[in-house]
Amino acid sequence: MGERTALINQLRAILLERGTVIAQGRRNLERELDAMLGEEEGLAVSQRLLMLIKDMREEWRVLDRRIAAFDDEFAARAKNDEAARRLATIPGIGVLNATALAAAIGAGRTFARGRDLAAWLGLVPRQITTGGKPRLASITKRGNCYLRKLLIHGARAVLPTLSKSETPLGGWLRALLARMHKNAAVVALANKLARIAWAVLRRKETFNPSAMALA
Repeated sequence: MGERTALINQLRAILLERGTVIAQGRRNLERELDAMLGEEEGLAVSQRLLMLIKDMREEWRVLDRRIAAFDDEFAARAKNDEAARRLATIPGIGVLNATALAAAIGAGRTFARGRDLAAWLGLVPRQITTGGKPRLASITKRGNCYLRKLLIHGARAVLPTLSKSETPLGGWLRALLARMHKNAAVVALANKLARIAWAVLRRKETFNPSAMALA
């Protein structure tokens, strides 16, 4: 995915240098670029550069196929792994998150409580003490940055629907959004998801939305 992002950025830079601006988003670029290559006269570039763009677009397609194959493999692994199946019942925890968490922490026995897992992932506020008065700053961002990124992306994706749900977790999230910025609420939700994931793994149960297992 990193290679694909770098390739997309290179394509955007080439087009921008030639005066072609395309709206943000991978799908927008994909759609506009395919239309341009289909017509060819839509690209004000030399024949040699046109060949380069076509080669890069084909490399993009190859990467898409490779990523799709890996996604299918992760999905198959998640179906066959009991811990990953339980984790996937948590809102915001998809196949990638579930398999990555299960591989990294197993049954969660390394951590005495869910907050320890959240701290290990760097999802807890940094505490600064001045004159004996503690003050909470931004998150520490320590620990496994890959898992932290997955949880934050998952929290951001599920935030709109989860905040409307009539569950204890939905009520907690609405109260959170009423008093803090959306981005801060996303990180707080990621912290909550990590703690719920720990509880699900330790108790060997699926997520119960009406109970909102807290650790």
